[in-house]
Amino acid sequence: MKAITRFAPSPTGYIHIGNVRSAIYPYLVARQTDGKMILRIEDTDRERYVEGATELIEDTLKWLGLDWDEGPIIGGDNGPYFQSERLEIYHAWVKKLLDSGRAYADPTPAEKIDEYRRECTEKKIPFLYRNFRPENPPEWEPGMPIRFKSEPKEYSWTDAVMGEMHTGPEVLDDIILIKRDGYPTYNFAHIVDDAEMGVTHVMRGVEYLSSTPNYLALYEAFGLERPVLVSLPHILAPTGNKKLGKRDGAKSVTEYRDDGVLAEAMLNYLACLGWNDGTEQEIYTKEELVKHFSIDKIQTSGARYDETKLLWMNGQWIRRIFDEQGARALYDRTVGFWPESAENYDEEYRIKVLSIIYDRLKVLSDLREMTTYFFEDPEVNVSMIAENKFLKKLSEAEIEDLLKKTITKLSGVTEWNADNLQIALNELLEETERKPAELFSLIRLSISFAPFSPALNLTLDVLGREVSLARLNAAARSI
Repeated sequence: MKAITRFAPSPTGYIHIGNVRSAIYPYLVARQTDGKMILRIEDTDRERYVEGATELIEDTLKWLGLDWDEGPIIGGDNGPYFQSERLEIYHAWVKKLLDSGRAYADPTPAEKIDEYRRECTEKKIPFLYRNFRPENPPEWEPGMPIRFKSEPKEYSWTDAVMGEMHTGPEVLDDIILIKRDGYPTYNFAHIVDDAEMGVTHVMRGVEYLSSTPNYLALYEAFGLERPVLVSLPHILAPTGNKKLGKRDGAKSVTEYRDDGVLAEAMLNYLACLGWNDGTEQEIYTKEELVKHFSIDKIQTSGARYDETKLLWMNGQWIRRIFDEQGARALYDRTVGFWPESAENYDEEYRIKVLSIIYDRLKVLSDLREMTTYFFEDPEVNVSMIAENKFLKKLSEAEIEDLLKKTITKLSGVTEWNADNLQIALNELLEETERKPAELFSLIRLSISFAPFSPALNLTLDVLGREVSLARLNAAARSI
């Protein structure tokens, strides 16, 4: 079966982690079956509409490599793809229900509905609008809501993730189809859109499960075949006790991208957040996800969001790109993540720096903090040497002596490269009879005054003879 799936976000602000996972799974199903994925913008809630949010959605999908087959920008046979441009379609469909007696115009004022609701609260019974529907509804006029006329009964259905489901008649109600402003509700519009666009698989958050009986009633009223219904479990906060929200520390996808999380890592992490193919594999390319993904392996319980795991995975992808595609391929991803002082150096030098630092990066923005000393002389910080756990037992005279011997030894390196520098450092260890942690910590701090630096011989090689010796001399003078 060639699946036709859809991702139908609302342009109401930043694109959340959960929103993106709801795009990944439909994409994988569509690609796996040689079907197609439709991008549809559900913009009928005009009060929550945010200017520029649609472009943000499109940009995020492009960044992740989730190309759509129909929708904004590229068009298709089933447009328009903005719900706000499909009002005539919704009104034509709702007319079918009005004509068949399965919908009615509702003139009831909002204040009266609130009164009905309070009455039910006082009686401690569920509020169901079907118990208060007008006996003789008028002809519909603009400005008047249109409601579905429910026929309460039991419903059974199969959810591809949650399994066999069953509900009684008490959950059916007269839901609003068209609001006072003439725009459709989500409950109605998505039924129409999916039918018009031939959607075979409806994949959305598990929060819509409770509304499914009302959707089934609409399918039935229109004589529509039910699509495959797929409920995606919540992404949970790190505590595991509630649905993930912005207050739980999860940033928008855009913020993660701006921090230097790679698209491959974000796609990989979110696809595996609540899905596992039964193996121990954790790193997947997009092509591998398409090959291995299956709806029946989506877990039924919520998946706990773990930013530490995301950053670990991003580090794995940084190394993978470097190792498989080369330093230049990774360097091309680093534009905008270097310290300002790096602008004074050419690409060749920056690629050298990246080549010895890449395996320590969790996100690309780490470059700003980790590489500054490659592009500007650090401020000499004697206390940093004095407080180092390997050096604090040494006297100032011993430290000064070690630095002078280091300067002498390295000055004698005729051909300045990583191999010759390592030989010189090993000889210096024997000559000074010092532990590697003591000697190498002193040299590393003296040339970088940073909490971390790559392998010492590599760092010295990239910095070059002149800069390395000048920094060692500066440290010795300060001591």
